[in-house]
Amino acid sequence: GNRKLLADLSRCARESLEVFLQHSVPENDPIPGAVIAMQTFGDFLGINPHGHILMTDGCFYGDGGMFRVAPPLELKKLEAIFRHNVFKMLLAKGKITKDLIAMLFNWRHSGFHVFCGNRISPSDETAMENLARYIIRASFSQERMKYLDPEGSVVYTAKDRKTNKVFPALEWLAAMGSHIPNRGEQMVRYYGYYSNVARGKRKKECSDDAIPCILEPQVDVKAFRKSWARLIQKIYEVDPLICPKCKGTLRIISAIDDRQVIRAILEHPGLWRVRSRPPPKIHDPPIREYAAADHPLQTHADTIYGDPEYTWDEYIQS
Repeated sequence: GNRKLLADLSRCARESLEVFLQHSVPENDPIPGAVIAMQTFGDFLGINPHGHILMTDGCFYGDGGMFRVAPPLELKKLEAIFRHNVFKMLLAKGKITKDLIAMLFNWRHSGFHVFCGNRISPSDETAMENLARYIIRASFSQERMKYLDPEGSVVYTAKDRKTNKVFPALEWLAAMGSHIPNRGEQMVRYYGYYSNVARGKRKKECSDDAIPCILEPQVDVKAFRKSWARLIQKIYEVDPLICPKCKGTLRIISAIDDRQVIRAILEHPGLWRVRSRPPPKIHDPPIREYAAADHPLQTHADTIYGDPEYTWDEYIQS
C-alpha cells in the first residue's frame, strides 16, 4: 500500500474531530488539541490502517487562558463524517472511483468504526501516561509471540488469548516488516493547541505553563443535536436549509413525527429507503449497519462527490 496516505488519513481524523468540537463550543475561535498516532496493524499483523488519538474534551479560547468542555461525542455521526472525509480524500487523489464509492454505500456495514474511551481527569497523570503509551504501542506483543526453533515457525496469540495462528518464520518477518515506517516518515502528529506553531507562540509569550480555567459545557445536549444542520453544512459543503432550486432560505412549516405518515410521504416520490439486495457475504466489513439507498451516489455541483443522505432519525432525540 501507499504509506503516504497515512498522513492524509490522520488529517481526515483531525478535521472530523475539529468540526465536532468547534461546533459544540459557543466561544469565538475555539481551538481543540489532538495527538494522532497512525497505526497499520490488525490482530495478526494484518493491514488495518487506523489512528490512535489523544484529544482534548473541549476547546481552548481567549489566547489559551480558558477551556470550555464539550458535550460527549456522538460517535455514529462522527463515524459518518470521518467516512465522508476519507472517501473525499481518496477520490481527489485518484485512489478510488465514484462507482466503487456507490458500491461501498450499498454495504450493510460502513467499513468504518469510531471508539471513544472515558474522559481522563487532569489530575490523573497515571491514566494519561498509560493512554499516551498505548497510542504509540508496537505492532505486536512479544509476550504473545513464541518461536518454535525446530519447526522454524512463530506462534502468535490473539488479544483474546484464545486464538493462535502459526506463521513460517520468513512470513512472520515479512508481516512485521510491512509495518515498519519509511525513513523520515512521521507517525505521530500534533494538531491545534498542541501543534508546534501554537506551542512556540505560547513559549514566546511565556504562557506555555499557564493552567487554563476549565468551564463546564454550555451547550445543551438536545440543542446541540438539533443544530445538526449547521454541522452538515460545514462538512458536506452544502446548506440543508437552502432551497437547491431558488437558493432561498427554507423555513419549517410543521414537524411530522408519525412514522406511518413519514413513510407515506416518502413512498410517493420513491424516496423511502428499502433494502434492495440480499444480506452481504461474510467477508463484508462487520462493523455496523446502514440502510441501503435507492440512489446511493448523487453528484453535487459544489462538491467533489455527493454523499448520500443519512438517516439520522435513530440518532437524534427530539
